[in-house]
Amino acid sequence: MEELFSKDGKLIPEDEWVEIINNLEQQTKPSTKDQLQKTINNAIEKRLPKEKFGLLLSGGVDSSFLALAFAKVDVVAITVGLEGSPDLEFAKKLAKHLNLTHIEKVLTLDELETIILEVMKITKKDDIITIGVGAVEYAGLQIAQQHNLKIIFGGLGAEEIFAGYQRHEQAEDINKECWNGLRNMHSRDLERDYAIFSHFNIEARTPFLDRELIISAMGIDAKKKMNKEYKKVILREIAEEQGLPEEFAWRKKKAAQYGSNIIKAIEKLAKRKNFKFKKEYLAAVSSTLV
Repeated sequence: MEELFSKDGKLIPEDEWVEIINNLEQQTKPSTKDQLQKTINNAIEKRLPKEKFGLLLSGGVDSSFLALAFAKVDVVAITVGLEGSPDLEFAKKLAKHLNLTHIEKVLTLDELETIILEVMKITKKDDIITIGVGAVEYAGLQIAQQHNLKIIFGGLGAEEIFAGYQRHEQAEDINKECWNGLRNMHSRDLERDYAIFSHFNIEARTPFLDRELIISAMGIDAKKKMNKEYKKVILREIAEEQGLPEEFAWRKKKAAQYGSNIIKAIEKLAKRKNFKFKKEYLAAVSSTLV
């Protein structure tokens, strides 16, 4: 199936994406927790393929929610990180609890350096976020390809519709910031992800970017999305009510590039090459592609 961001097998242009989000904003009206729960489950169910598929599992609430939904289907959970990665630890524990087929990949520094080069070639970018997130995706999709998985699910979009970023905490109007974040996803997330998924000829399925789910989630009062201690509160509540253990539903997870220890590893690579800053190291690697 084609997701909101794709058309005829291609990523839609940024102006078209912004227009879609603007139209969804106009359609949004107040919604309830029960309505949201039904919409989330429907967004997942209608994307379920008949064939075996994969899930990029980080052990955060977004991917853990999907893992819970996939507990009785033919899914392969894939987790990538470097030694000591908290994402590896939590994902392994959850996969065991749900009795999921789980593939872990503990990257070495040398493997990461090769992946960084590949991500730069694919995305044509060398900024730390693109490389950090892209390296996790690249390594995960590499495993998926090795196991002949053609469809991979991920939690993209959950941070935006449920207010999961620090900028949501700092915003005067949380839901307004959520809409702005959705509009900005094209250059920040979609271009990177689409390029990497296309490189492996793997289809991305993103339930949290479902049209009806966006409308429903954005109709939720912002006070139900965030409190003084937690972000994405309403998603955590629904996840726990559906059976996700508390330690996963309420885990305060860092972004993929941090939870995987990719950023720490890039710092080590920079020092190994006598660079003081990660940015300098990435720029040097990027210059080898010219």
